[in-house]
Amino acid sequence: MIVQSIDRSGALRVEALAELTGVSAVTIRRDLMELEARGALRRTSGGAARTFKEGQPVPFALRFAEDREVKLRLAAAVGGMIADYESVIIDNGTTCYAVALELAGRPLTVLPLSLHAAVALGSTPGARVIVPGGPVDTDTLALNGSQAVDAVRSMRADVLVLGTCSAAATRGLTSTLYEDALIKQESLRSAGRRILVTIADKMNRTSIFRFGSPADITHLVTTRDARPEMLALFRDEGCEVTLV
Repeated sequence: MIVQSIDRSGALRVEALAELTGVSAVTIRRDLMELEARGALRRTSGGAARTFKEGQPVPFALRFAEDREVKLRLAAAVGGMIADYESVIIDNGTTCYAVALELAGRPLTVLPLSLHAAVALGSTPGARVIVPGGPVDTDTLALNGSQAVDAVRSMRADVLVLGTCSAAATRGLTSTLYEDALIKQESLRSAGRRILVTIADKMNRTSIFRFGSPADITHLVTTRDARPEMLALFRDEGCEVTLV
C-alpha cells in the first residue's frame, strides 16, 4: 500500500502514510527503511518519494517537495544576506526557487534564470524582474540559451544566488549539463557577492561539467549535516559559511 500510494502521488509524508495505513509513524519509518533498501522508494526528510531510474530526470515539483522545509530555511538565510534595492541574479533549480519565494515583494532588481523564479517574483508587487529571452527547458523552465548568457554578461549584479547539481569542493562546482555550466560560469563573473546555497548532500557529489571552484564563492549557505572537511575547503578560500 505504501509503494502504490507513493507511486500515484509522487511523494507522501510519514503522517499521511500512517493515516492511510492505520499504523504508527514509528512503523511507517521502519517500513520506509526496508522499502528503500529494496529500491522500492526514496526516503526524504519527513517522508518518501517515488524512485526514478538512473539518469531519469525527477520532476521539478517533486524535487521541490523533497526537503521543502529545509530549502525554505536555506532561502530565509539567503534572504537575510540581501539588502533592499540591490541587484540580484537568481540561478535555476528548486532551492533557488525557494529563494525567489523568500524575496518576493522586496524592492530589488532581479534577473531570474528560470520562469519558476520569475513568476514567484513577478506575481507580487515590489521587485523589478528582468526575464532573459531564449529557449525554456521543459518542467524546470530554466533559461540556458545564448540570450540568457548574454543577459548575464551585460549585468553587473550586487549578488548572485547560485545553485548546483554537485559541490564536492575537491572536484569543483559541477553541473550535469554543459549549457547550465556555461551560464553559471558567466553568472559568477557578473556578480560582486556570490552565494552558493545547497543542501549538504550535494557537497558529496560530482557531475560532468565544471563551472567553478570554492575560490569563486564568497558565501556558502548549507545545512548543519555538512562534512567539516568539505566546509574547511570553502573557508580556506575566504568563503563565509552559514549553517542552518
